Amino acid sequence: TRNYCLTTQFAFQENEIKLLTAEIEHLKNFGCLGVSPSLAGLRDENAKLKYRLNFLKKSLQEERSKSTKSMININSCLQEIFGAAIQAAYPDLENPPLVVTPSQQPKFGDYQCNSAMGISQILLKTREQKVIPREIAEKIAKNIPANECIEKVEIAGPGFINVHLRKDFVSKQLSSLLINGVQPPAIGKRKKVVVDFSSPNIAKEMHVGHLRSTIIGESMCRLFEFAGYDVLRLNHLGDWGTQFGMLIAHLQDKFPDYLTVSPPIGDLQAFYKESKRRFDTEEEFKKRAYQCVVLLQSKNPDFIKAWNLICDVSRREFQKIYNCLDITIIERGESFYHEMMKDIVKEFEDKGFVQVDDGRKVVFVPGFPVPLTIMKSDGGYTYDTSDLAALKHRLCEEKGDILIYVVDSGQSVHFQTVFAAGQMIGWYDPKVTRVAHAAFGVVLGEDKKKFKTRSGDTVRLIDLLEEGLKRAMDKLKDKERDKVLTPEELKAAQTSVAFGCIKYADLSHNRLNDYVFSFDKMLDDRGNTAAYLLYAFTRIRAIARLANINEQMLRKAAREEVLILDHEKEWKLGKCILRFPEILQKILEDLLLHTLCDYLYELATTFTEFYDSCYCVEKDRQSGQIVKVNMWRLLLCEATATVMAKGFDILGIKPVQRM
Repeated sequence: TRNYCLTTQFAFQENEIKLLTAEIEHLKNFGCLGVSPSLAGLRDENAKLKYRLNFLKKSLQEERSKSTKSMININSCLQEIFGAAIQAAYPDLENPPLVVTPSQQPKFGDYQCNSAMGISQILLKTREQKVIPREIAEKIAKNIPANECIEKVEIAGPGFINVHLRKDFVSKQLSSLLINGVQPPAIGKRKKVVVDFSSPNIAKEMHVGHLRSTIIGESMCRLFEFAGYDVLRLNHLGDWGTQFGMLIAHLQDKFPDYLTVSPPIGDLQAFYKESKRRFDTEEEFKKRAYQCVVLLQSKNPDFIKAWNLICDVSRREFQKIYNCLDITIIERGESFYHEMMKDIVKEFEDKGFVQVDDGRKVVFVPGFPVPLTIMKSDGGYTYDTSDLAALKHRLCEEKGDILIYVVDSGQSVHFQTVFAAGQMIGWYDPKVTRVAHAAFGVVLGEDKKKFKTRSGDTVRLIDLLEEGLKRAMDKLKDKERDKVLTPEELKAAQTSVAFGCIKYADLSHNRLNDYVFSFDKMLDDRGNTAAYLLYAFTRIRAIARLANINEQMLRKAAREEVLILDHEKEWKLGKCILRFPEILQKILEDLLLHTLCDYLYELATTFTEFYDSCYCVEKDRQSGQIVKVNMWRLLLCEATATVMAKGFDILGIKPVQRM
């Protein structure tokens, strides 16, 4: 059942291979008849068909190989099985509810199908048939098709169907995971995802507000890449606009020889504040700043060079932070879209969507009270124009199937209006293309107010990261890790803990909510923190090493050993490990990464229960010598660590072998 789509695809490709093979044989025979005038053409056609045949065979082999190596989404399998059962039981029912969830308690099995109650209500409303849910559940259970994963089902309460998985099925999936690694389920056609994140402003330092967009966006990109999507990571820098007029005018005054000697702008933030103060207080400077904007927008070479100098200073500062946080991103700022804005205005005008309001050109979008201003009264463009140009380019030029904007919640109405305008003008159909604003709340201080320094300034992101490094080292020294780790290992642990804890503290909260930033909480090695998970991971990895079992021995055992899941804690851990694909699938749908953090914490605590109850390595109590190694349990340790490592990778956290 779970491979229905792939099986259909394979059958189609195999049929095409048969047809192509027959056509090649026909061409061979036709060529042998001596029809010389068209023989060259036939040979050319023959070569093309052979190329297509080889391509199809290779593609088929790759898809088959991938489908057998991929982890199975058990929830999706069960949904397909119960979907088929409901279809067989109630063939005339359109779009019946399909609800399959993991059971919360072992006594209710491993999963539950709770569709019977919904079907009962539909039958009552549409057909005036009063059928008790329990009868519906029994009918569904009788129509469950043959499958490899269900051991038995039980009807409980008013109509819950409790599902018990087969142990040999779970054991087989765990073995596949150990042999093939963590492979995502096949996604079908490879779609393109465009993620807009980070997006600081030139001449302004990155602050704590940019932390969330940068961390969340990076993690989303890693998830979609792991799932097999083609991901384009874009940094929509604020690198264009009227503020550059005052910056260039100030540059000319402070460094008049900037065209020949690179200006030593050390503190761009102070440079920006100086130019802003002059802009607000000096009328002559203000006029010159406006003239500089006009010359910049007309692409005057001297002014373009000044603009590039200012942008380069910012880029170097941004890159320091991206290097610390291991961020990969392509710069594509507002300036990239500047030449497209004239055409955007014209397109909206040509389609009759533009109104003139006090000299401004505005677009009213149905359902939104505030219009988009696409041209100011002085002929300049706005953020609205820039974002519309970016949207069109990503849809029509980049051919994005999924567009994700990782921007704070304060921009929600703006993006909803821009997206609705894109639909209105016909750039995309939301049924075909997904365009989403992945909004997030603000970072709060421990006083529950917006996170600021003691002087009331916005917290500089680079200062925050340096403070994290200092506190991580203090924590490691408190635990006397400096006495057992080499200097290199200590440095690696410091970086892992500092940046891992900062990222995890953000990602472990629902991004829609505000969250309180606290170094003390994030560095605590108890509870749902990166410090706890990193320590747990290091401990799990050490179990096999301390038993003198190396990677080669584990790989050999994975192919030969059967994973025994007789103990309730073995069974609980095995099922928890295999829930990884369904967790990732949920996040691909709702873009809420805290679900992955919750899962990793659950996996770590489930492992602790297993480790406390089940001996992996048995030792003589007096001598401490290893008496027995329970290899199947070491394999469960390895499977847990493998999934945790992939989870860390998606979150952008780098674990260490010793901590």
